[in-house]
Amino acid sequence: MAEKLCIVVSEGSFDKAIMSLMLATTGASMGLEAHVFYSFFGLKLLKKGTKPKLPGIMKPFTFMMTGKMKKMKMPGYQEMLQQAIDLGVNLYACSTTMSLMNVSESDLVKGTKVLGASAFLNMAADAKVNLFIG
Repeated sequence: MAEKLCIVVSEGSFDKAIMSLMLATTGASMGLEAHVFYSFFGLKLLKKGTKPKLPGIMKPFTFMMTGKMKKMKMPGYQEMLQQAIDLGVNLYACSTTMSLMNVSESDLVKGTKVLGASAFLNMAADAKVNLFIG
């Protein structure tokens, strides 16, 4: 059995979205079993068609950042999300947050699993690496 990498994402901004997927896909590429749990405002990153933006006064610079990423031949958010799915990264939507924010499974990207906090913590208890992005 592969060693586990568990990541919690609690914010839905561009920087958090890209960082969590970079770490998860890198971990999966290294042979780690990668699990990413999206809770509270991070949950919006799993909604179909999401285009995350930088937070606050930095929001106008999102376009500039995505342009720099293109020049470096880095994929955009949606492409990174698909790469993660293709690499077998496990994406989880927090069931409590879904109820709190009135999000249904049909709102989520295909392949997303719904999981409660206790089930994720059980998984994280056995992980070699645990990260919080928020």
